[in-house]
Amino acid sequence: MSLGFSLWLIPVPQSPVVKTVMQRPEGPWWCLRRRVLPQHTDHAGVMWHGAYLAWLEEARVEALAEAGLSYSVLSSRGLELPVVGLRLDFRQALLHGDGVELRSQALPRQGLKLPWHTLFMAPDGAVAAEAWVELVLVDLSGGASRRRLVRRLPDDLEEALTILQKGPPPPAGLR
Repeated sequence: MSLGFSLWLIPVPQSPVVKTVMQRPEGPWWCLRRRVLPQHTDHAGVMWHGAYLAWLEEARVEALAEAGLSYSVLSSRGLELPVVGLRLDFRQALLHGDGVELRSQALPRQGLKLPWHTLFMAPDGAVAAEAWVELVLVDLSGGASRRRLVRRLPDDLEEALTILQKGPPPPAGLR
């Protein structure tokens, strides 16, 4: 197994997420709706590739909050979830004014990695982009120079991940 390095300079094993296209998992999706605004686009009105990354993070943070754990609570304890692996496949352009639905899933843990899968759904219902993201839990409570990978997740994060993997509850009227 080869080692890669994250932006946090923590050695992490390479995984299939960044090496190959993975099969799309079945199951429940956490949804976030956004509109492509001028600040998300290039001069041609096409959604800029960097905007996808911000929306991926927003989708994960919002899903985590819906599962009962605010990311700010983790951060206040010196815990962070940096991205250590990313694959983003573009299939069709998203344009200024388009309504977009991000459908995200928290996948089962793979060693230290917490994988996520997200679909960017275009207004016509087609998959405009597909992303595979891997996170790890890092403890920064000792300061940036003493950061360390966390092997055992805190109970509240473990519980939130269990909820995330099950998917969101049905809307109140459908329970």
